Amino acid sequence: MSWEHFILFAIAALICWGLGAFIAWRGKKTGWAYGFTILGLAIFFSFIVGFWLSLERPPMRTMGETRLWYSFFLPLAGLITYSRWKYKWILSFSFILSLVFICINIFKPEIHNKTLMPALQSPWFPPHVIVYMFAYAMLGAATVMAVYLLWFKKKTIERNEMDLCDNLTYVGLAFMTLGMLTGAVWAKEAWGHYWAWDPKETWAAATWFAYLIYIHFRLGKPLQVRPALIILLVSFVLFQFKL
Repeated sequence: MSWEHFILFAIAALICWGLGAFIAWRGKKTGWAYGFTILGLAIFFSFIVGFWLSLERPPMRTMGETRLWYSFFLPLAGLITYSRWKYKWILSFSFILSLVFICINIFKPEIHNKTLMPALQSPWFPPHVIVYMFAYAMLGAATVMAVYLLWFKKKTIERNEMDLCDNLTYVGLAFMTLGMLTGAVWAKEAWGHYWAWDPKETWAAATWFAYLIYIHFRLGKPLQVRPALIILLVSFVLFQFKL
């Protein structure tokens, strides 16, 4: 499986995700929304697996390879959110974001080779990156919702809308915590220590505490929604420094 096959798999997956998003938005025959979204995920993941085997290493080295995982986990996160809370728009949101990453990969392809530095050859590296990708997808969805509530929604913010931000943050922070733990084990194996307070680790800690502050603020002052949403946005900005 070579990079030249990517566009074929990507188009097929996008068609499936688009159909699933449209059906979910209409709110009818939701079983088809699940079916098309899962089919798209299977198609896209089959390319990742084939590309992985072709490279003889996890496709996680270049930004193009990283965007592969973003493109995969966004619809997956959308599907999990849709199945749990039945938000009709979430599959459309995940479809659009995945489309953006896929288009970047199509129009700005990068060179992919089999070379992988020794530190990235650890078996802990793939789960660390994959878990973080999923956390990024969930927290990104929470951030988009926060932006909408702060600047685009004209009416009063409703409780179920804040519940969505909370639930996405809970899941995202849980996976971020798991990503930090697997990253520490990977660091111990690769460099001999679990934590060294380098810039990435420092920003990871700051991001983790920021999201924890958001959760405690929401639990302690559930009626103060706008300050909570601002904390949520600041937390996501800190997340960008970690990356």
